[in-house]
Amino acid sequence: MKFIQQYLKGADNFGTYILTGIFVFLGLLIGNMVVLSLAYATAPNLNLTDSANPFVEFETNTQLVLIMLPFLFALVALMLSIKFVHKRPILTLFTARGSFDWKRYFLAFGVWISVLLILLTIMVYTTDAVYWNLNGSTFFMLLAISCVMFPIQTAAEEAFFRGWLFQGIGKRLKHAGLSILFTGIIFGLMHGANPEIEKIGYGIFAYYIISGIFLGIIAHLDDGLELGMGYHAANNMFAAVILTNDWQVFHTDAMFIDTAPPSFGWDAILTLAIIQPLFLIIFGKIYKWKNWRTQLFRSTVQENDHSN
Repeated sequence: MKFIQQYLKGADNFGTYILTGIFVFLGLLIGNMVVLSLAYATAPNLNLTDSANPFVEFETNTQLVLIMLPFLFALVALMLSIKFVHKRPILTLFTARGSFDWKRYFLAFGVWISVLLILLTIMVYTTDAVYWNLNGSTFFMLLAISCVMFPIQTAAEEAFFRGWLFQGIGKRLKHAGLSILFTGIIFGLMHGANPEIEKIGYGIFAYYIISGIFLGIIAHLDDGLELGMGYHAANNMFAAVILTNDWQVFHTDAMFIDTAPPSFGWDAILTLAIIQPLFLIIFGKIYKWKNWRTQLFRSTVQENDHSN
């Protein structure tokens, strides 16, 4: 059974999706309440005037934990909803395989981190805007926090958009391509509150939307989220641990700081126009994806298909 058809293994109707959506929202809400309680307990005079990052008064590693923690609550709420509302195995939210393929996860993680390091090397030798910032007193704790929190954060986003929402829209539209398109657009628009939008402009939405579509294509052709989760985790961890700036949603003491003015740079254009399509080709060759056109544009859901 295809990944997009995993809803067939449990209860799936309009009511289950409404209920799950409510539970995920409540998970985020409870997560934020817990975070604010922890923050106020530590800093009773906390000022929440910065809506993008209300925790600027804390040291950077604490900021990162507080910003990432609500994703854990959302992920748990989504997984519990899959089990008790949709009444199907939690695994079906992540993959159509019999078990989660960690080799796929770490392959995508390693490949994308390697490419990002190459791009960073080019930037270091071609611009004066990137400088060394390694601070041993904060870096290793940052690395430990990132290894825990970013896999959780990106798993929550991938499971919600490329898992639960992709399967739900796919059922109702009966078309993988449209489901990939709509979840990609929704994924992009959900980043509208990020400070990058104000700094760079609405053109950055193209990066988020196209990247969401790219991750949706991977999820559908590979029948699981493993590759997308590895790619997404590598991308976000790189932005926190290796190369950061002072205008993104979270601030960290990364190894390098980019002081260039906010822009939709050559690296973003290269990623969308060349690297992501190349990744599709490479992953397709490695995992022997077949009938791309048919898989992306045909009617995807057969209600009587209960094959394994």
